[in-house]
Amino acid sequence: MGRLFVVTLDGGRVYSCKHCKTNFAYANQIISKAFHCKHGKAYLFDKFGSVNVTDGEKEDRMMMTGMHTVVDIFCVGCGSIVGWKYEAAHEKSQQYKEGKFILERFKVLGPDGSAYVNQDIQAGVGSDGDDA
Repeated sequence: MGRLFVVTLDGGRVYSCKHCKTNFAYANQIISKAFHCKHGKAYLFDKFGSVNVTDGEKEDRMMMTGMHTVVDIFCVGCGSIVGWKYEAAHEKSQQYKEGKFILERFKVLGPDGSAYVNQDIQAGVGSDGDDA
């Protein structure tokens, strides 16, 4: 295995991996907090926002807003899946997402180091969608 190169984001509020604390993106790079995944909230980040992630395989995925071509993204520090990247949107109204990243709030630490807890999952009620 090769040498691991990790970028440390300094001078701002940063979202990071909840397992290994590897930095992913600055809080001011969030485009929207109105997204959802099966674990609860998910945040859409600017296409140049996320660092320290690797891409999985491209796949077409039916989401609540239609068909999208996406790749799962993984933390370079520990390998855990932390969200996905939109490669293509099949609906014209959804093309603004192309090239942008989703970080699942449940899988990352907030800028203040807090972990997200989805009250619905704790109560046994889950979401049925991957996207909003």
